[in-house]
Amino acid sequence: MAAIIHPTTIIKGEAEIDDGVEIGPYCLIQGKVRIKKGTFIEGHATIGSRFGVIEIGENNLISPGAVIGGPPQDISYKSEPTMLIVGDNNVIREFTTLNIATSKGDKKTEVGNNNYFMSYTHVGHDSKIGNNVVIANNSHLGGHTTIEDGVVIGGVCAFNQFVRVGKGAFVAGSSVIRKDILPFCRAEGTPAAVARATNKVGLLRKGIPKDEVQNIHRAIRILIMGGDTIERGLERIQNECQMSPNIEYIINFVRASKRGIGRPTRKSLPAEEDSE
Repeated sequence: MAAIIHPTTIIKGEAEIDDGVEIGPYCLIQGKVRIKKGTFIEGHATIGSRFGVIEIGENNLISPGAVIGGPPQDISYKSEPTMLIVGDNNVIREFTTLNIATSKGDKKTEVGNNNYFMSYTHVGHDSKIGNNVVIANNSHLGGHTTIEDGVVIGGVCAFNQFVRVGKGAFVAGSSVIRKDILPFCRAEGTPAAVARATNKVGLLRKGIPKDEVQNIHRAIRILIMGGDTIERGLERIQNECQMSPNIEYIINFVRASKRGIGRPTRKSLPAEEDSE
């Protein structure tokens, strides 16, 4: 099926629109843009700019007012050719903004597959979003933020630049994320979010067996309770937890952290998390 493009939409530059794409009224598609089959762009969206290359995969929904591929909000950016790559089956709701990268890293802002960006969310330059991520309304990711697979983020959250959130984590609404968030945890807090507990319900819903969820919980508990140093905590995990790909991933995540891990003081933890 040929692309369906409303006559009020403007397409200019080097845009490539695949068959099977549908574009509603009053959209602007400009610059080096590639939009693949099955993607539906509702009215009043802007895709691309005078800068960069934008690739949008298959079967995405882009809602009114979204701006996809605008230049990075970085005063050092000097119109260098960089990219925004969006995968397949993403929902990008009203007034969401996804920026192209700067030239400071690999020159790519990347979004994976099956993600849901609610209204007014912002993905800053050079950020990396995995697969099956949900970001609720009015949450904003600073530049170079990494959100790994399966993360759920509540509304009105603010992420500092270069923050990393490990896979399977849940970040509660109205949190301010200044340090890296452990995988598989539930985190919240302002002025600085910290891991509060294991995201047990989320892990069980993803089909992880109960005994492995308990194993992950033990590792998370060691890291966020008791006052051990990070290195001592990692030693305890290796000695006290059943080694598995998930436990190895937690260890590697912590060791790779550059901003540090958001951990609470013991007195700020809910009492029920003291037990296995």
